[in-house]
Amino acid sequence: MSPATAVAVAIMAKAPRAGAVKTRLCPPASPREAAALARCFLRDRVAQVRELTGVSRVIAFTPASERGVFQRLAPDFTLIAQHGTDLGARMRSTLATLLASGHRAAIAIGTDTPTLPTTVIQLAVDRIASPDVDVVLGPADDGGYYLIGVRADHPTLFDDVTWSTSTVLEITLQRARAVGLHTACVSPWFDVDTPDDVTRLRAALIENPHVAPATRRFLERQEACRLRRAISAP
Repeated sequence: MSPATAVAVAIMAKAPRAGAVKTRLCPPASPREAAALARCFLRDRVAQVRELTGVSRVIAFTPASERGVFQRLAPDFTLIAQHGTDLGARMRSTLATLLASGHRAAIAIGTDTPTLPTTVIQLAVDRIASPDVDVVLGPADDGGYYLIGVRADHPTLFDDVTWSTSTVLEITLQRARAVGLHTACVSPWFDVDTPDDVTRLRAALIENPHVAPATRRFLERQEACRLRRAISAP
């Protein structure tokens, strides 16, 4: 599929190295466990994006020195290094690069929503492919968003935003309205950032065991190890 007819879907990913990812899970998780969980999130998101139709598959990665990690994980994806001093700058740069390469639209999506249904991502793709929608957003329960898609470069959506706060989504919607952009939102979902979020994730995977298989297997192994330690303790 040519870029002119495809929506680029870029997974925003940081190399899953201990001490560099999911640090808010530590403690009770160790840095190594947190990194392993982050790797599972990434693997599950890559598998989801492979299932989408009408898209170019991309990983926007950081740091630039870790390209090999992503080449091994997703050799069928286009890789581009992230650039920018904060999350907004990195997302804007990634989306602008993909639009400049000729894609009709571009989406940036994180990895912290492992139970998000693939159908929701596909709906975002279909919405932003429509000429009637300028911006598509995936609201997160914490007041941010887990996905943003655009048909053109809109700096106002990304500049001077205080990221990781409960007002990010509302500020983005307000700014879009102020410049006359037509926005659409897909289903709200929850990010996994804290130990309480992991508890919620475990419950969600019990309720729906067919999603996020890499994440589910890791958490099952982790729980089995915990039980073995508890049984063998004096």
